[in-house]
Amino acid sequence: MRFSRTLKTTAALGTTAGLMMLGLGAASAHVSATPTETAAGAYSLVTFAVGHGCDGSSTTALTITLPDELTDATPTVNPNWTISKSVEKLDTPVTLANGSKVSERTASITYTAKTPLADHERDTFTLSLQLPDAAGTTLHFPTLQKCETGQTDWKEIPAAGADHDSVDAPAPELTVTPALAGDAHGAHASASADAASNSSPTDDGGTTWPAWLGLGAGLAGLVMGGLAFLRTSRKS
Repeated sequence: MRFSRTLKTTAALGTTAGLMMLGLGAASAHVSATPTETAAGAYSLVTFAVGHGCDGSSTTALTITLPDELTDATPTVNPNWTISKSVEKLDTPVTLANGSKVSERTASITYTAKTPLADHERDTFTLSLQLPDAAGTTLHFPTLQKCETGQTDWKEIPAAGADHDSVDAPAPELTVTPALAGDAHGAHASASADAASNSSPTDDGGTTWPAWLGLGAGLAGLVMGGLAFLRTSRKS
């Protein structure tokens, strides 16, 4: 019985591992986007990974198109690639969260290889950006991968409710989640407030009650020492 259970468990684990490997294989075939943060309004580092070339041909350039919800992104330097931005005018100026207005936006960012990325090699490209405030929004980043021979345009968007792998060349994407309850500054302020509320009422810079107790004990000791000295002197 014990051997049978062990065999079943081993088989289940093997099946799960096999499915996971298949999933990883499918995911690695696409250009993927992995954010460090997804909370609405947060700043996030979004990393785009390229796992292969174009039908065996080396990658020479990667152009990442920003979704309409974003006005800009800051590309992270990659030593093997040069970086360029494509800017477009906005029909209507946009007011940012800080109150400033912009009349143009970054439409796309292109990484061009100094040395073509071999088909069997992998590289990553990271953009720093601020996510929109609308939770539940799915941001798509159509990405054009150019190679020495041919290209792949990762721009297809699955139908609503369909799996990301339901199309041949899906656009990298991420979904904005609800904003976090408070930020680091808020947490720090809250901790400071809690510390203040739990402190002694005389923590305003005045002398505290432990200090008064210590002073009283010292005075009592001094008095007792004086009395003992007087007694000794009389006996002498």
